Amino acid sequence: MPWDPRIEGLLDRYPVLRAIGGTPLVPLDIFRHELPGVEVLVKLESLNPGGSLKDRPVLRMLLGALADGRLEPGRTILDSSSGNAGIAYAMIGRIIGHPVEIVVPDNASSERKKRMLAHGARLVYTDALQGYDEALREVHRRYKADPDRYFFCDQYGNEDNWRAHYETTAVEILEQTGGRLTHVVAGVGTGGTVTGLGRRLKEHDPKVRMVCVIPDAFPGVEGLKPLGRPEDIVPAILDERMIDERIHVTIDDAYRMCVRLAQAGFFVGQSSGAYLAGVEQIARRERRGRVVTLFNDIGERYFSTRLWD
Repeated sequence: MPWDPRIEGLLDRYPVLRAIGGTPLVPLDIFRHELPGVEVLVKLESLNPGGSLKDRPVLRMLLGALADGRLEPGRTILDSSSGNAGIAYAMIGRIIGHPVEIVVPDNASSERKKRMLAHGARLVYTDALQGYDEALREVHRRYKADPDRYFFCDQYGNEDNWRAHYETTAVEILEQTGGRLTHVVAGVGTGGTVTGLGRRLKEHDPKVRMVCVIPDAFPGVEGLKPLGRPEDIVPAILDERMIDERIHVTIDDAYRMCVRLAQAGFFVGQSSGAYLAGVEQIARRERRGRVVTLFNDIGERYFSTRLWD
């Protein structure tokens, strides 16, 4: 899948990064007998080399910053992450030759922490009881204290985040569906997926409905923001006009769906289970349609959590 020309030029320097993107869109039949009028298609983002959807925006943000000179030699790449973006930063940062520092809530799964450390990233932990927004506050504090040391990528405010999905994920979906779909079900972490997919797919067909999965504030779903409370930090790049409907999904809904998917041969993490729980709600209500969602990562990243207990 071709990227922005600036990114394409840099990919010639780092050809291994061309493995990012181009993931398959596969049919999921677990609702077929109950709901024969609904076709569900799933983008398998765990097949990216970093193991998640986050490879796409992190590649676009870092190579975009290299292309325009914001990511200068010797600067440490800094951002906050619940894990998957942190892995993408650590992996891509190592490939392009920059140190990486990631602020993570201390309840992030040990598998994701170990993957970041394996690539050489430095991890800074925040108290999970203060929520993911505390990691956001801490990363801003660290950058403000030493701006000359860091390139603060700021995935929550970086326009290249949503552009990655506009340019690649959405274009792939349109090619793989022949442009025929009725709903997309996703969630908000940074807002990049909903914004990028929504803008591109609604340009193609304004009737495509973008459905946003909203978890509880606590215990929540790793990687997804609850939104809705006055104290919630709304990502700067989130274009809420793209959201046609919000659907509440609990952590138990997500876990239940992960188990059901595993029995069907798909081994996914909790945000993917949450997305499919949202798909089920839409499917049972509408009874017909062509629904696309994403499986963001793989279930093996959560062995240390209670997901598979």
